[in-house]
Amino acid sequence: MTTTAIEARGLDHRYGIRRGPVLHDVSFRLPAGRICALVGPNGAGKSTLLALAAGLLRPSGGTVRVLGGDPASVRERFAYVAQDKPLHPQLSVRDTLRLGRELNRGRWNAGLAERAVADGGLDPGARIRTLSGGQRTCVSLALALGKRPELLLLDEPMADIDPLSRRRLTGLLMADAAEHGTTVVIASHILSELEATCDYVLLVDGGRVRLGGETEDLLLAHTLLTGPVAALDPQTVVESRTTGRQLTALIRGPHAVGDAWRADRPSLEELLMAHLRNPDAPALLTPTAEVPA
Repeated sequence: MTTTAIEARGLDHRYGIRRGPVLHDVSFRLPAGRICALVGPNGAGKSTLLALAAGLLRPSGGTVRVLGGDPASVRERFAYVAQDKPLHPQLSVRDTLRLGRELNRGRWNAGLAERAVADGGLDPGARIRTLSGGQRTCVSLALALGKRPELLLLDEPMADIDPLSRRRLTGLLMADAAEHGTTVVIASHILSELEATCDYVLLVDGGRVRLGGETEDLLLAHTLLTGPVAALDPQTVVESRTTGRQLTALIRGPHAVGDAWRADRPSLEELLMAHLRNPDAPALLTPTAEVPA
């Protein structure tokens, strides 16, 4: 198995000649075996990046390699769940899983797919056209897990699933990934749920990767300061806010503070929100996310 799940070099993509690039000069590396949160505002290019990795789009420039090869050449080794979840409306849930088994002979895990359907509270005999959006998502996740992929690409997978089913399916997904070393990329807006599940982060904004690397390393690279209003080195400040006589600032790197200051470790949500609120903050890729020369 390859040690790199996804590697992008100078990746560009645009929709139409007259439109600006959705992604521009994107370079990063995602090591295999990570659970990666792909985050960013609407229109930042998250879905485009996943579609490029899945081989559904061709780059306008640069390259993207998946599991060591071109996406089209390794398609049987990864699974992709798109936002629109295309499923045949006339098939039942049971027949949809049977189709998944026929299309993935030699790799199919029927027990895992059926477990995902059960955790979603679905009737195996129900036709796809009768299911809600969240229920269709459960079927799509069941197909993806049943394929037993080395890499799982998920575009907003849990957004329309009820909280109980979401918790069950997330637990199933994380347990299976831990057991088999599956690399998982989850594009999501639910920042509060990512810290407990993801050990890697890619923050995409303005068509570029602004943060990338191990979650722990990114958090250690920042400090949350709270104290009296004072001047801070602008080169280190990601974001600062003043409330009355108190200043709260997220800074890059360690900082020598006096007794009047409190230095804390930021949460992942605080880190991501600060960078999203300040698109001019300098980008940071940890060594594991940097593309080798």
